[in-house]
Amino acid sequence: MKRARPERSAGPGSGTRVSSVYVHAPFCARRCTYCDFAVSVRTTGDADEWLSALEAEWRIVEQEGLFSVADTLDTLYVGGGTPSLLGPRAMSGLAEIVGRERLGANHLEWTAEANPESFTPDVAEGWAIAGVNRLSLGAQSFHPGTLRWMGRLHGPGGPERALDAARRVGIDNVSVDLIFGLPPDVGRSWAGDLARVLDLDVPHVSLYGLTVESGTALGRAVREGRELPVDEEQYRDEFLLAAETLTAAGYLHYEVSNFARPGAEARHNAVYWQGRPYLGLGNGSHSYAPPVRRWNARAWDQYRAAALKGLSPEESREMVDEEAAELEAVWLGLRSRFGIPTPRGVSKVRDTLDGWLERGLAIEADGRLRLTAEGWLLLDELAVDLAENRRS
Repeated sequence: MKRARPERSAGPGSGTRVSSVYVHAPFCARRCTYCDFAVSVRTTGDADEWLSALEAEWRIVEQEGLFSVADTLDTLYVGGGTPSLLGPRAMSGLAEIVGRERLGANHLEWTAEANPESFTPDVAEGWAIAGVNRLSLGAQSFHPGTLRWMGRLHGPGGPERALDAARRVGIDNVSVDLIFGLPPDVGRSWAGDLARVLDLDVPHVSLYGLTVESGTALGRAVREGRELPVDEEQYRDEFLLAAETLTAAGYLHYEVSNFARPGAEARHNAVYWQGRPYLGLGNGSHSYAPPVRRWNARAWDQYRAAALKGLSPEESREMVDEEAAELEAVWLGLRSRFGIPTPRGVSKVRDTLDGWLERGLAIEADGRLRLTAEGWLLLDELAVDLAENRRS
């Protein structure tokens, strides 16, 4: 899929420099019961349509001058949606838009998400040729009944087949997603799923706790009494079991939801956690050029129409003031195993964190403050505590 390289604008060069880019692929063959993402349901993805809209947005970004994309990228992440639904040549088309010269560094981490049923050997080969070197595989479970309940299209053996396809073309850096906190009546064994993911011997595992969003099929079922809400005690127990099981198997619990073999930590996500600038392309994507955070229209058709008319698809933006940035840095820093430097002196942040230390949800050592696994379970509560202290 050879595409003409977009002409570069001569003007912008003084914008916020970014070396990490996120690209959203909106298409899904089916919307999962719990999904509240910016997706467009189609049997197959339209790669040409997607690339045309991205190319148009790339030109707009260059002309605006808010961002200056580095000559060499550190990370490129293609999420969704289901990028693997776009077929084997879409990533090569994306490389032409971003600029192949930007994707040539040995340290580049280029991640693309895939679902097992659409990550075929042809897709794997096309992605490897384009330069994708990290795969994020949406397994979610290995239990047949659970997969049907979720609305997933692959069976229990799908993740292993997809992993074999990736490894045959040299994509060995693979992350597998699992969801926990599911209703007990689906019959899924969480310990069994953890054992299955360990059998795959992948370098990275990401966990996602089930949340009930109001606009989803699951949200409607809970409101109508056809499904039970998430059980907090079960949620807690399954998270802690995963932490115990994966760390015992040699994985580092390096971020609240992420486990990696040493050296296999996701570098793109660290950009978000560390509050560094990044550019987002595609519908629903976010960008950050401190102090400006902005986001695109969620609906694919609205995003595409604006971009192809040469209009910015930006939906809205916000200015992150100094105090908000400080609190955000604390919350994001405490997501990782490195924590934050221990706050000194008297401050609202210090008062909040002292309370967490007293509750055994955080520990203080070597001049840094870190959350325990129990503390990570209550990370949203911490965000509320920090915000309330800020207003008081």
